[in-house]
Amino acid sequence: MKLLMFAALTGALMMPLAGTATAQAAAYPVKSSQLTANPLYKAGALPTTTCAEPSLKPNNRKQARAYLDAVIACLETTWEQHLTNAGLTYRPVKVRHMDRIPKKWCGYDIEKLNSQSWYCDSTETLVFQLGKDWLDEADDLWLFETAASMYGYHVQKLVGIAKAYDKLPYDKKTELYEQQRRVSLQNECFAAAFIKSVWPIEGRNLSDWNALVNFRWSEDPAEVREFGSRAAVRHWLKRGFTAGDPGSCNTWSAPSSKVA
Repeated sequence: MKLLMFAALTGALMMPLAGTATAQAAAYPVKSSQLTANPLYKAGALPTTTCAEPSLKPNNRKQARAYLDAVIACLETTWEQHLTNAGLTYRPVKVRHMDRIPKKWCGYDIEKLNSQSWYCDSTETLVFQLGKDWLDEADDLWLFETAASMYGYHVQKLVGIAKAYDKLPYDKKTELYEQQRRVSLQNECFAAAFIKSVWPIEGRNLSDWNALVNFRWSEDPAEVREFGSRAAVRHWLKRGFTAGDPGSCNTWSAPSSKVA
């Protein structure tokens, strides 16, 4: 099974790979209608709501956990309304905070990272491990966007994208990596669409958003291969924020050049 559990690390998402290659190639264009024509894409823009951003001081783990819980609550309010109105399945996500995620959590090998966040597909659970690298700088939108993008994996599970991705065949690792980038970049776009739906956030202005978009997203070749280049991340963030509509986040129909 291809994992839908992600660990985020200092600006880059790290995802372990699993799965068995098939004899059938699955290079672009992707054939699965559940991915390329999912009903979510026709549900319209996310409902406009407000989301109060709690205070967050540097290196305060208790505050940071409460901050993430508050953002997840906003996400639940928005996505429940959106999915329910569209006649799509909604279930609340489970959230856990851990000082150290166990090595075999959700049945997989968890690396010894300072900070990380994972989504477990089988239990529909988000887990956050907050370390110094995430807690040092608490005045930007990084944690807000991290929570929103991680929640995207739950949305993908609810609407059938995760299941369709898991079944999508590939005959070489380059195809698998491209599929993985489509998953990850779609969730960056979902996050941006959500941020637009609650914008303006009190105390924030466009300079905060632009700082996030222009964040030094990793250009490490291994991370780019799995999660997309800096240019690709920025492209999908901008699309989501401009439209405020998950329908603009159809990475599965995009040419390979847009998910490179």
